[in-house]
Amino acid sequence: MDIKDIQNLIKFVSKAEVSEVKYKTKDFEITIKTPLAGSDAVYAQPAVYHTAPQAAAPAQVAAPAAAPAEKAEAASDDSKYVAIKSPMIGTFYRKPSPDKDVFVNVGDEVSAGKVVCVIEAMKLFNQIDSEISGKIVKILVDDATPVEYDQPLFLVDPS
Repeated sequence: MDIKDIQNLIKFVSKAEVSEVKYKTKDFEITIKTPLAGSDAVYAQPAVYHTAPQAAAPAQVAAPAAAPAEKAEAASDDSKYVAIKSPMIGTFYRKPSPDKDVFVNVGDEVSAGKVVCVIEAMKLFNQIDSEISGKIVKILVDDATPVEYDQPLFLVDPS
């Protein structure tokens, strides 16, 4: 099973809305779990948080109220940009190897087909190409961190 088959399986599982799929052959086994059909978040009880002192509650409410306003501003600013998204689950790396330079930095021009990063999945390093031409305006993921399928990695100004 190659990486394209794995990507197609992940897409199928996400569209099928199932909670878990196991695929097994004589030399290969993969298990894909999704947060559907009874995730742990459903079982969390809010009553646990009622034991906090009442004075702390207004401070906790005030912080989330400010966050949506900041996110709304950032979303309106970022709406003119196009995201380069992760085509797979894995670990994001900005460099081809630890002793090499990064593929792209903020302000660099990219063209369609240019390698912008690598994602390690199952000990395979997959080069991720830009699908659009433009200027990198923001790197959304830290180096050597896990990424999810379809997670935005870079913002590109196509103009």
